[in-house]
Amino acid sequence: MSDHGKIRKVDFEATFACIGALTFWSLGPIFIKYLTGYLDSWTQNLLRYSVASLVWLPFLVFSIKKGRLNTRVWRRAVVPGVANVIMQSLFACAFYYIGPAFMVLLAKSSLVWIAGFSLIFFAEERALVRSKRFWSGLVLSAMGVIGVMCFKKDFATARTLTGIVIALAMGFMWAVYIVSVRIAFRDIDSRHGFSVISIYTVAGLFVLALLFGEVGDCLKMGAWQWACVVISGATAIALSHTLYYSAMRRIGATIPALVMLAQPFIVFAISYVVFRESLNILQLLFGVVLLAGSGLAIWAQEHLRRES
Repeated sequence: MSDHGKIRKVDFEATFACIGALTFWSLGPIFIKYLTGYLDSWTQNLLRYSVASLVWLPFLVFSIKKGRLNTRVWRRAVVPGVANVIMQSLFACAFYYIGPAFMVLLAKSSLVWIAGFSLIFFAEERALVRSKRFWSGLVLSAMGVIGVMCFKKDFATARTLTGIVIALAMGFMWAVYIVSVRIAFRDIDSRHGFSVISIYTVAGLFVLALLFGEVGDCLKMGAWQWACVVISGATAIALSHTLYYSAMRRIGATIPALVMLAQPFIVFAISYVVFRESLNILQLLFGVVLLAGSGLAIWAQEHLRRES
């Protein structure tokens, strides 16, 4: 075989899917932070997720009509749906206390919880217990999270501490959501699963918005604020998931996961321009440590899959 035949071609579709998912997930926190000046977190969550649910609805209806929908998805999506309602509520709420870049970095603490849950629930990943690379990644991630928090100038203020607690709780619930999805949809199309989860999530967020939010405030918004709601719901929630799933189906889970580690830096760059948010040198340094640890842990998981 010639050298040309041995060269592995670049999967451009998967590449663009990764870049698209990274872009949309990086813009999401910016839109949420901007809308904090116009809507409470409960109402903002309801509106944005309603848009995402409507984007997925035609796909779900089409699948039902064609008989492609596994009816077990309605039952299996309940636990991930509940976890998603809690996670989304915490996610949006955190931006009312802390900046987007700081929030996104803290959210990466979910890796530690995901790893712990995976070792408990998935027998095929328990071999990671013997991986020095994996444990080194988790230790670096934990050190990074602690450093990013503790070196924040206003770390001790009540507002910042509240935001930190909410962000860390969100990271925990994100892990619960991810692991519950993995368990529930092992033999079900993840797109069908997310379509149903989005319906359950909107129902839960609707109840929370009625109980705790000021839904009527949305009537006071201008055209641009409504545009932000629609754009962020369609891109940062609906399309980003579609693109991410597409990339994983074509090239596996490892490369997309590594690409997403660039998100905090993109969010920071945008947030610095839009909101003048800044992170000091030590926070940036520990942020790099956090993401390097995350990358090392992901690399260890990929190595385990190849050995298997």
